[in-house]
Parts: sequence; C-alpha cells; structure tokens
Amino acid sequence: MKTIILGVGNQILGDDGVGIHIANELKKHIHQSEVTIEEAITGGMNLLDLILGYDKAIIIDAVKTEHGKDGEVKRIPLHDFSTMHSCNPHDVSLSEAIEMAKKMGETRIPREIVIIGILKEITI
Repeated sequence: MKTIILGVGNQILGDDGVGIHIANELKKHIHQSEVTIEEAITGGMNLLDLILGYDKAIIIDAVKTEHGKDGEVKRIPLHDFSTMHSCNPHDVSLSEAIEMAKKMGETRIPREIVIIGILKEITI
C-alpha cells in the first residue's frame, strides 16, 4: 500500500510546527519503500495535490481546541479538519478540496485519509 505521511505546519509559528517536527523524527525510523514522509507548509488545494496518487495519507498537524489538553494526540475525522495553512484567502479546507476534486472526476484521491491532531488548548 503506497502511503504518504505529511507533517503539516509552520515552524516559525512555534507550536504550529509540531507536525513537521514529527515528520522529521519519523524519517529517522521509517525506511520502507512504500512509505513517503514529507513536510508541508500549506493546506487546502495544495495539500490535496501532495496526497494524490497515494492509497493512504496520514496527516499530522497542530489543532487548536477548547476541548482537550496541550499535547494530547487525537485522530480527527476529515470533515472536522478545517486547518488551511494558506496565505491565500480564497483557499478551502482539505475536506472541501477533496469534495471538489471528486465532483471534477479526480480518481487519484487516497482511499484512506487519517488526520492526527496534536492539541493546543485555547484559553479564553
């Protein structure tokens, strides 16, 4: 099964770089030809482009939440993953990008997309 693991984030923004740090650490330990490990500082349509052609995509990203503790790791349903990491105000979430691609007949979308969120508690 051709799999991509994507660490998403921006290391300049502190905690938001956790996905990239995890991807870099995984590169030291996973050496299987069918697994690709990459970093991404993007979201939405650009993130979709990175996962096309794989059977499975595992996306690791920091997620702000009011429910949870800092550093807690959660599997997040794709439809709840709205992080965009884009400077383009016209970009869309990953789930919206996938839906648009399906409507346009894209067949290279991974059959399985797993979102791993590292929680960052929002304090009000």
